[in-house]
Amino acid sequence: MGIAENKNRKPVIVALERSEDERSESSRSDGATITAAAGAVADPEVSEKAVRRQFSAAYKRRILQEADDGGHGAIAALLRREGLYASHLITWRRQREKGEIASLEPRKRGKKPGERNPLTVENVRLTRENLHLKNRLKQAETIIDVQKKLCDLLGLTVPPIQQSEDDE
Repeated sequence: MGIAENKNRKPVIVALERSEDERSESSRSDGATITAAAGAVADPEVSEKAVRRQFSAAYKRRILQEADDGGHGAIAALLRREGLYASHLITWRRQREKGEIASLEPRKRGKKPGERNPLTVENVRLTRENLHLKNRLKQAETIIDVQKKLCDLLGLTVPPIQQSEDDE
């Protein structure tokens, strides 16, 4: 790019012609350009946190197809144009050869959730129910003890509780 002056003597950035061998950084930098006439300047700051690139399966297939169709020089041009590394092609080709179509999709990183065992869920439910019933039993026994003491204080007689065969 070069700088030229317009009628108002304001500097304007003009795109110079480029040979095919020159790299085009603006094509990979989201088209960030500097225009002095408009007064807009691209922010040169690098973001605090790097963003991990993720490639879709369709993009990977398209790049592999272009790489397979082209020769050695075409692959190098493809990698430069797309901002990729040769290791990307190697990894994606291995995945394609193994038939891991699903692995071509970007995956979440980190520990994968395990399959839930239905017995574990049932066990947790029964444990909670058991704890709840124990608390209710303790409360009922406390109430019965208080009633017995009240009957003793008032001098009332309480008929004995008959136990069934199941309780023995």
